[in-house]
Amino acid sequence: MVADREISYASLVIDQGWSDYTPDNHESWQILYDRQMEVLRPRVCPEYLQAVEELGFTANKIPNFDEVNERLRTATGWEIVATNGLVKSKPFFDMLADRKFPSGYFIRDKDQLDYLEEPDIFHDLFGHIPLLTNPSYANYMHEYGVGGARALKYKTTKNLARLNWWTIEFGLIQKEDGLKLYGAGLCSSFGEAQYCVDDPSAHHIKFDLERCMRTQVYINDFQPTYFVIDSFEDLFEQAVNTNFSPMYKSFKGLEGIEKAEEYLPFDLVPGDDVIREGTQEYINPKRQELEDAISI
Repeated sequence: MVADREISYASLVIDQGWSDYTPDNHESWQILYDRQMEVLRPRVCPEYLQAVEELGFTANKIPNFDEVNERLRTATGWEIVATNGLVKSKPFFDMLADRKFPSGYFIRDKDQLDYLEEPDIFHDLFGHIPLLTNPSYANYMHEYGVGGARALKYKTTKNLARLNWWTIEFGLIQKEDGLKLYGAGLCSSFGEAQYCVDDPSAHHIKFDLERCMRTQVYINDFQPTYFVIDSFEDLFEQAVNTNFSPMYKSFKGLEGIEKAEEYLPFDLVPGDDVIREGTQEYINPKRQELEDAISI
């Protein structure tokens, strides 16, 4: 079975080309790393900070995938593979199911430090990889990849993409000393890492798997809502113990089932377990523009 999956995505995997990075590339990494760690230390979950140290990340240079993989494989059996550009749904799911995480190898220019449309090595490596040392988080990512086959069968990959967005990219986690961020999009974003917990604009809602899968997404601005998990163990258990097939049928209106309602990301809906009702002050002046930008 593994061999069949490798055929489908092996052609997408390339060498990182670590020796080709220029001093300017390493300097970009250093700038990004130093300023982001300063923002994250009081705001990110402790598992993330521990993982950065465990993997040997430093500001001095762009990490070498081969060196990182030695530590990552020991921790949870995962590894990073370099890819050229975004990976489509099926090979992406197959990679995750085989405990391989695709990463861009290029790094943004200094005039793009605050925002880059296509994920680069700083987003993928700095944002996504550290928590793959955590067994529960790593197992959740594996189950997400395995679950992709079901989503492809029912043609509901957009719903699975939304789940990824509201957890792996922009998720928050409840800790004894308050809400902390863990999503890669937050961990790698200088502005949103501060906004999501410091600014009163956004809603904070307790994580519900189906709610996330029914909530639409736009990609080019701070989020109006963040979903909060209790623990990585709980996130994994929900992924394993949920019967997705009836849910997917409701998303598509199959077998006489009434089609499930979809939600805009701005609004609270009946049944939400609201941790904080945001003011939406940041979002309201541009809400129509953002509604028009809904992409998933």
